[in-house]
Amino acid sequence: MKKILFLTFILIPLISNTQNDKLPFSEIENYPSEYSQTNIVSRMIEGLGYRYYWATNSLTEQDLNYRPSTDSRSTFEIIEHIYSLTLMVSSSFENTEFDFNVEKHNYTDLRQKTLFNLKYINDQLKQNPDLSQLSIRFEMGGNKMAFPFWNLVNGPISDAIWHSGQVVMNRRASGNPLQAGVNVFLGKTVSKTN
Repeated sequence: MKKILFLTFILIPLISNTQNDKLPFSEIENYPSEYSQTNIVSRMIEGLGYRYYWATNSLTEQDLNYRPSTDSRSTFEIIEHIYSLTLMVSSSFENTEFDFNVEKHNYTDLRQKTLFNLKYINDQLKQNPDLSQLSIRFEMGGNKMAFPFWNLVNGPISDAIWHSGQVVMNRRASGNPLQAGVNVFLGKTVSKTN
């Protein structure tokens, strides 16, 4: 029994760390040498990915259930919303209409899927530099709507950045502050010895 407990306490953190190491945006890549519309939006996505990666890293059940008031979203519900925002942006690269009926996932899957959606978006930006060809389409109240890429920037992309900050605030309030050394300005996580 002692061996099983020992292996459990040793292997689970190792497996968890290995999965974390494979997720994108634990740090931001070096910046490009030139300014372009896609490089700027790509950098915004990388900044969002880095913030989201660390905001959602190592959340506990208490963190996920935390809500600052009875009429606000729980941290888990915020994470679900951020996931749907990444699907909305992804749909524009796939030239599909966004469907608001988003499939439900657990915390681990949501985190992973959101980070890989952001990576997909970032990769697509690098492959499809003409943002004028992208639009967001969805149906609301029986009306089909379409908007240019501009609305993706001030809509779901900015909204996801906003909500990542909410996750950080909620985790602080629930007693699990952001890991020391996370530096959104540098896009790197630095130890105190650096």
